[in-house]
Amino acid sequence: MNGTASAIAKRYADAFLEYASETIGFEEGLEELRAIKDILRDNPDLKIFFQSPEINYSEKCDFIDNTLRTEGLSQEGCNFLKLLLKKSRIDEFANIERYARVKYSHGKEVEALLRTSYIVDTSIMQRIKDALEKKLEKKLHLYVEIYPSLLGGISVTIGNTIIDGSARKRLADLKEKLMKARVN
Repeated sequence: MNGTASAIAKRYADAFLEYASETIGFEEGLEELRAIKDILRDNPDLKIFFQSPEINYSEKCDFIDNTLRTEGLSQEGCNFLKLLLKKSRIDEFANIERYARVKYSHGKEVEALLRTSYIVDTSIMQRIKDALEKKLEKKLHLYVEIYPSLLGGISVTIGNTIIDGSARKRLADLKEKLMKARVN
């Protein structure tokens, strides 16, 4: 996703999930995006139908109401598809769904594991948590584990992402740089 596409995906995903939170619920809104993704993936002709200039907006809306709504898509999901059609953003749906899935994969709060080689004061842990939440734009549920083999510093694991600020990692990086320098 380029910068413009990600800004569009963020705007539409966040707006839909805010709307869904007030009507069907946040988790149901995420599930609705997954359902729409599945429908579009399983029916490639549907994307062609939605992007066709020969079929007018009201015919597309009738199809959504008469077919997709009766097949189980919520009114909120149908309204979202209509909005994307009206704003000529239906081709952005994959980016919108991907953004929402990645950002909210664990709901509004993401689990993170903080590893440290020693006991850390709660005020320092709170500052680390606040900094990570600001950087990642996500609420974190932080677990702490004492891990003496780090030698110093911390390591944070959030999903598939590892932020390693440990002395062990810095020593390994230094060793690698020295090995490369010796080879040249």
